[in-house]
Amino acid sequence: MINSSAVSEIKRAQKESQLLREISSMFHTVAMDDNRLSGLFVNRVELSSDKGWCTIYFYTNEGYEKYAEQLEVLKLYKPSMRKSLSSEIKARYVPNLKFEYDSKFEKQQRLELAMALAAQDVRKHQDGG
Repeated sequence: MINSSAVSEIKRAQKESQLLREISSMFHTVAMDDNRLSGLFVNRVELSSDKGWCTIYFYTNEGYEKYAEQLEVLKLYKPSMRKSLSSEIKARYVPNLKFEYDSKFEKQQRLELAMALAAQDVRKHQDGG
């Protein structure tokens, strides 16, 4: 039998998935209309343990500095995003939204590049090069 904390984690993951779908869709529409947000995309969301806060992680290939500029524009859309979420998701309340830069994505990309380069070196040495 599954314990209650496991069930709670499953439900939170399902809610995060739903929020990611809705927020990504909303943000895509907003970014198409507002070119100040071009190059920025939603990478992931995390729901706090009490489900009162939803942290939306954004990423841009142009780095943190560009994100910091775009954050001011994002903040303008926060009330309307929350209002739109309230009509799209079935919940008693909509979590507060918090925007963050996703540095994990950059780290993951650097790690994958390093692993690919290491694998390439191993192949060279195996081939006698």
